[in-house]
Amino acid sequence: MTKILSTTGGPTQKEAKLPKVFSTEYRPDLIRKAYDAIASHYRQPQGVDPAAGLKTSADYFGSRRNTYRQTINKGMTRLPREKPGGGGLGKVRRIPQSVGGRAAHPPKPEKKLAKKINNKEYIQAIRSAIAATASRELVLSRNHKLDGVKEFPLIIEDKIQKTEKAKDLKKILESLGLAEELKTSKNHKILLAVGEDEGIRKAASNIPGIQISLVNELDLDILAPGAKAGVLTIWTESALEKIDGVMGA
Repeated sequence: MTKILSTTGGPTQKEAKLPKVFSTEYRPDLIRKAYDAIASHYRQPQGVDPAAGLKTSADYFGSRRNTYRQTINKGMTRLPREKPGGGGLGKVRRIPQSVGGRAAHPPKPEKKLAKKINNKEYIQAIRSAIAATASRELVLSRNHKLDGVKEFPLIIEDKIQKTEKAKDLKKILESLGLAEELKTSKNHKILLAVGEDEGIRKAASNIPGIQISLVNELDLDILAPGAKAGVLTIWTESALEKIDGVMGA
């Protein structure tokens, strides 16, 4: 059982039992796999001009059939050479090892970049990332500052969801022992997982590094940015009540 904190920072008379999803095994390998699969859908196809390096008069003159512009028995490499005006042979072009030649194996825009992942694996990865928010060790590994935090994981009453002013929300966060964390929150975001948005999203929009998310909006971009779980998360009562239903636990 974990104590539920009030908006003044002190414990209330209520306690919360962590939902079943928080007992999920921590799987960093699965989180990485799922994160990479989702990130691959945002990659933009790249390619080169099919005619790049080939826009030249260079041709191969190594055949014995014609003696004109012949390269055999002349002490020169039998490679494609330019046709300069007035006859003769110019510089080597077209091939990858020549100046201004084509690329050997350039990226192809038709290549399929998007990766697939089983839906069950993806859901399990999200569950694992949620469970990681309750691990003090994993949260500290993301360089969050928890020196002033007495209760962990942080669970707060639903009253915070009605906060509409940035100064009020900042005061609440400081009362939870996150004053030092707020100084560096631009680099390490603080996540507030809420059951309902009753004005808190507007308040958080004016505080750098504070992210508000409804329970049904949670994904790996939010819970494990860079595929590294352990984001400092503050849960509301209603969010905990809904989380098992959303995650199918």
